[in-house]
Amino acid sequence: MIEKILIVEDEKPNADRLERLIKVIRPKATVLEVLDSISDSVIWFNTHEKPDVVMMDVRLSDGLSFEIFEQVNINCPIIFTTAYDEYAVKAFKYNSIDYLLKPVEQEELLTAFTKLEALSVDSHQKSLEGLLDFLKPKDFRSRFLLPYKDGYKTVQVSDIAFFYSKLKITRAKLFSGSEETIPLTLEELELQLNPKTFFRANRQIIIHIDAIQQVHNYFNGKLKIDIEKNADIEVIISRDKAGLFKSWMDY
Repeated sequence: MIEKILIVEDEKPNADRLERLIKVIRPKATVLEVLDSISDSVIWFNTHEKPDVVMMDVRLSDGLSFEIFEQVNINCPIIFTTAYDEYAVKAFKYNSIDYLLKPVEQEELLTAFTKLEALSVDSHQKSLEGLLDFLKPKDFRSRFLLPYKDGYKTVQVSDIAFFYSKLKITRAKLFSGSEETIPLTLEELELQLNPKTFFRANRQIIIHIDAIQQVHNYFNGKLKIDIEKNADIEVIISRDKAGLFKSWMDY
């Protein structure tokens, strides 16, 4: 029986919607808390008993929620929610993890809860481990094959200073100063790039560690990053993500 529910969601309207639906389909259940970041979630799981289920958004204010599993052991069932990433939907379904597209509908959430209540804890854990293994490639992307004139050309990942998104188009800025259009979202790239080399600074940019020239303290605990001198993009690291960034830089 689902009685204790944790919501990990950085958009308040979506979190409020989930709480309303939960009250309808499981009126006796309690929403323990609503968290909106990786950092807050890690702290919560380290200081609280596990809930019966976690409603978890894939994309949070300080990165992809998969990073939570790298920092803390979670042995309770997860229902992931998101508004995008079709390829991930197939992965979740293949590994028997519930994955709901936003806006979450009452019937879909009821079906997910019913399914979770019918499965054992071991089944949830094995499915989650299989999912994370599927999404975290053992070999990270090393190059891109991109259209060029009447054929194709290759671009080495090591030659890219940063990726950024503008008007829903992903661009790669090379250390040489040239740019290329990349037919992937930043969310897809984040799963394919080596996390020791690339960091998701915010929703608009992923930076290569060698492109960082200087790090400045910014207001309200944020950080301001100077990247490759020919870049005209200002990079701000949020206060919630500042600690993770500094740990990444100091590894």
